[in-house]
Order: sequence, then structure tokens, then C-alpha cells
Amino acid sequence: MLSSPLRLGADGRSAVLRNRVVFCAHLTNLAVDGLPNADHAAYYEARARGGAGLIITEEHTVHASDRPYEKLIRGYDPGAIDGYRAITDRVHAHGAVVLSQLNHNGAQGSSLYTRRALSAPSAVWDPMFREVPRPLDHAGIADIVRGFADTARHCRLGGFDGVELQCSQASLIRQFLASGTNLRDDEYGGTLARRARFLLEVIAAVRDALGPGKILGVRLAGEERVDGGITLDEAVAVARRVEATGDVDYINTSIGLATSTLHLIEASMATPAGYALHIPSALRAAVDLPVVGVGRFSRPGEAEAALRDGACDLVGVVRGQIADPDFTVEAVAALTGGTAGGPRVCSACNQECIGRVGFNRPIRCLQNPHAGRENATHTLVGLSAPARRLRVIVVGGGPAGMQAAAVAAERGHEVTLFESRPRLGGQIVLAAAAPYREGLAEITRDLARRCAAAGVRIECGVAVRAGTVSAGATPDAVVVATGALPDAPEWARGLPVGAYADVREVLAAPDRAWHGTDAAGSRVLVVDGLGFHPATSVAEFLAARGCAVTVCTDGMVVGQDLGVTLDREGWLARAHRAGIRQRADTVIAAARRHGAGVRVTLVHHPTGAATEDDWDRVVFAGQQRSDDTLWRALTGGAQGDGRPETVGAAGSAAGFRVYRIGDALAPRRADAAIREGERVGAMLGSGAAPGSTSAPGSGAAL
Repeated sequence: MLSSPLRLGADGRSAVLRNRVVFCAHLTNLAVDGLPNADHAAYYEARARGGAGLIITEEHTVHASDRPYEKLIRGYDPGAIDGYRAITDRVHAHGAVVLSQLNHNGAQGSSLYTRRALSAPSAVWDPMFREVPRPLDHAGIADIVRGFADTARHCRLGGFDGVELQCSQASLIRQFLASGTNLRDDEYGGTLARRARFLLEVIAAVRDALGPGKILGVRLAGEERVDGGITLDEAVAVARRVEATGDVDYINTSIGLATSTLHLIEASMATPAGYALHIPSALRAAVDLPVVGVGRFSRPGEAEAALRDGACDLVGVVRGQIADPDFTVEAVAALTGGTAGGPRVCSACNQECIGRVGFNRPIRCLQNPHAGRENATHTLVGLSAPARRLRVIVVGGGPAGMQAAAVAAERGHEVTLFESRPRLGGQIVLAAAAPYREGLAEITRDLARRCAAAGVRIECGVAVRAGTVSAGATPDAVVVATGALPDAPEWARGLPVGAYADVREVLAAPDRAWHGTDAAGSRVLVVDGLGFHPATSVAEFLAARGCAVTVCTDGMVVGQDLGVTLDREGWLARAHRAGIRQRADTVIAAARRHGAGVRVTLVHHPTGAATEDDWDRVVFAGQQRSDDTLWRALTGGAQGDGRPETVGAAGSAAGFRVYRIGDALAPRRADAAIREGERVGAMLGSGAAPGSTSAPGSGAAL
């Protein structure tokens, strides 16, 4: 089913999709001065080369009054046509059909860039952007309809096979459709039929502008789950009206709204695959048009099942194709028995795609360092194979070391990877053991598969010391990726081991962390020093074991960075159900032994109010220190900025190069560990500048 072709359109306008995989529209933040460029062309070309049947580019605004974020593409500007042509030529060269998405964000926007009042059906503010818009009059409505038509015409001239209208998530069209944002009493408001009038006018105008032979799709909000939002019954009714125009060739779907239910649109790993399939199922039962289903499809089998079960005609796979541009060809091969591997599985961590874009930065991917940089791939992997094959030792089997080993071996080097623990994965193994974080295991699972396929020799349970590095054949390079160790804060020093534990100890061996006692019934204070998953994950882990858990943080909220990855809503709901208490703006002033437990002085820092509380256990989720013992032994500690050092090796006049990456360089998050592993693996034997191994970012911290 996934590999089956599908014809879109009729009556002289049609396109044959080579398979059922859709790379749906999503923000990339690659635009420069509002225009598409070579980065876009390379980004979409990579997914076309990887086999996607249909590619829908990110939204192009249709009117100068709409600019909710800096790097929005100005589709209404004729200057975009040349960039469009570059995209479409490169996508078409690989046999994919490519559409552009047209949108006006309406009240779900900002006047920061335009310095103009926002436009909307009614003067109803959006809870995310918090600006009161001006209601559109009839002339304003007609002007925006013309903007849709003009932009569609630009897309046609730019070589697109058609366009998709964005009527969901963040869209002026959905604001007309939703009763909570459309309070009009004219022909554009009131009943659903009147609220759909604007959409139908846009469809007619765009169809006329596209002319014959071009595809027109509509992306509808299927279920928003907010007061006054679009319901599934309303979405079905709108779908019927859309089909009745005879101008539309397919319907795409979505769930959630870009406000309080944004976490449903780009669900985290805590949400199961196919969670939104009830929406395309309902629409497909009501219309004959092909329907696209979305909902975190990361594995080929999940996408295949959605098609086989009749939930949809096409499957939207976005993050899966960001993580692996070859998702489609590899998925089809796996499903047909051609290969056993299949594509890389997206972990749905949301850190470098959604989280990074939310900070106005270009899209990236934790698992795929090339994502968003396809036009500059040579800066990562070199322009050619290395001049000679090197003997490389990588010490440390976390994500940094595994990535370095995989890339170096893929480039032809002889690589041996040593890991002191019984298994590969580093801290990712611990993080994936926490509730709702199982998706992280995909990171190291994929890296282990790549290492094996590239011929990396893997030695687990082997602790490497400086004196043994050159045992046997002298290496040409040593990559130190030994990670980081827990670093207890000052207030914890001197506390009994049984009453204090680092978050890593709890997840690695919970019974040992409590000295073999039963944790059930214990009053546990979890200290959130990072604002990310370590504290919230271990809090859920302990609550599930029967502990009475309180999480305190010096931040304004517990797990403040969970909002960046759209995990916070789920965490709050689960914490409430589990009875986990939260104390924000709170610091630990002192802690001392009290019986078998700990007496902690907590200070609410905005007011200075201090309280003393007794706890059976205290768990710390905070800073770590680099485990750089091997690095210092090999280099004498002379180099401290992450650059490679040439050191003498026994029996070698030339010596060997030593590189330090990931948490061994500086404890951070997993994206930098993988990125730095990529860089050092790529530069070995390439003559690249040594300083390029030192890179800002995050390492393999929990």
C-alpha cells in the first residue's frame, strides 16, 4: 500500500504520485529576506531523492499584512518566483510532485514586523499572540482573496504542480470557520455555511489563477479541542462543501490549534503513533476525495497500517523524513523484504526541529546533523574520501562516540570503539528508561546499527587508559568521548549516601540508589537544576514506585524547557494524576542529616521566606563534570578548548592526534554530542582545520 501510486485530480488536471508518502508543510526558517533560496531547494530535493511521493513546502504568505514571524516566505512578492523555480526543478528531477502551501495567519500573527494592525473576521484576540485584530470589511476580504490568487499564480509560474490552502492550526481561513473567532452577523458569519463562505471564495479564486493541469488541496482542522474551536463534525461538513466545489483534488488534515493545543500538532514521544487517525477516517467516510492522515508516523509499519486499515489514502511523514531523508525508499524496501534495516526512526524529541525553530533558528535535527544544511553538506562530511585510511580509536560509546565511529568508518577508516559499560548508549540508555522517554532509545539504536554496518569493531566492558591506547597497532587518532559524571552541589556534600542520590543513580539502579530499601512510601524531594527532562522524568519514575514526590526548582516553573519541545502539557497532566507536587522559585539554602533522612532549608527567593522540611530522600538533577581523565592523561591537560592535540605514542615517531568531544569536552545535551561526533568523524584524514572539532551546542546529558 505505501508504495502504491495514486492519481490526484480529474477533468484534465491530474498528477500521479509514485507512492502514498507526503512530506507535509512545516516551518524551516530557511528564508532570507522573505524569499526562498538554495537552502530550500536542497532541503526539499533531499526528500524527493529519498522517494517521497508528494512534497508540500512550508507556508507562503499571500498578503503584506501577514508576517507572524521573521522568516516567513513572501509568496505575494513576484521576487519569489526564481526561488520557486529552483525548488521545483530540483524536486522534479527526482520524480516527486511538489506543491506550495498558501496561508494568511490573520489574528494568529504579530504586528512586530509589519507595524500594522492584524486582520481577522472579528476583534477576537489570539491567546498566544495576544493582539486584538481589526475586523475585515468586505473590501479587505476581497483584497486578501486576490492575494491568494496572485500567490497561486506566482507558484504556477515557479513550476509548482499546484498549491495547498492552509485552513488549520494558524490560519485566517480557520478563523472564519471557527465559531469562537468568527462573531460576524453578515454573510461571512453565523451558520457554518456562512462561515465557510470565505474559504469557498478563496478556492474559486485560486482555482482560476492556477489554470488547467494544476492540483489544489485544502488542509482542514479536524479537531481543535478548544472552546469555540472547530469540531470533527464541523470539519466533516466543511469537507463536503469543499468537495462540492469540484475545484479541489485532495484534503489534508490536522489536529490541534497553534495555541493551547499546539502540543497535539507536533506531538512528543509521549504520544502514540496514529493518535489523530480518527480525523481522516471520518472525512474519508464523508467524501470521495483522497485524504491525507497525519499523526507521528515514525515507522514504515505504522504508515502502512494506516493505509491498510482505510484510515487515509496518503500518509504525512514530516519528522520521520527530517530525521531520514531516505525514509520512503528505505521504508518501501523494508516493507517489501528488500532490506531488514528500514529507515532511521525519529525519536520525536522535538529538540532541534520544533524547539530550534521556536527560537527563530533554522531547522535542524538531533539525529541527522545534515538536516537544514543539505546545501552545505560538504562542510560536515568533506568533499572526497580521505587521502589515506587511518587507524582510529574511539573511547566512549555514548552518542558522541558512536556518531564519530560511524562517520569515520563510513568514510573508510579502520575504527575500534571502546565502551567501559556492558552496553552502548551512554546516558541515553538511562534517559530512555524513564517513563514516556522510550523514544530516545531510537537514537542509540540507529547509531549502533550504523556502526555495525560500517564495520566498526566494538569492545564493550573495556576501560581504556592512556597506557593501553597504543597497545598493539599504534593508532593514528584517538577520539575521547568519555562523557560526564554526576557533580553533587555544595549543599549535598556530606549527606548520607542512602538519603541523597543523583538522578542518574536512580534511573541506573533504583534499588542500589536507596541502599536496597523499598522506596515506596518515601517522601522524596527532586531538585530540578536543569529545567529539562531529568527532574520531571525521575519524579514520574519515583511516583510510579509509590513515593510521595515534590519537585522544587529555582526557576519560575518546574521543567521550564519542556515547553520548548511541547512536552510540558503532557507532564503537567501526568504529574497531577500522580500527585506530584511542585515548588517553583525555590532554592536549597542548607541540607543536613536528620535521622535516616535529610532536613532541608528551602528559600522562596522572590520573598526570602524560608521553611524547613524533612525528607526521606533527596534526588538532584543538575550540573555534571566532564570525565576527561583519559584526555588529560593523553595530553597532559595542556589543551583545554576542545582542539585536537598531537601527542607521542609508544613506538611511534609521528605520534597521534587526540580529539575530545561531547560531554567529555563540556556537559550539554545530545544534539551537540552527535554534531561534534559528526564533525570529528568527517575531518579525520581530510585536512580540515583542527579547531573545527570545538563546537557550541549540547552534549549527551540526560
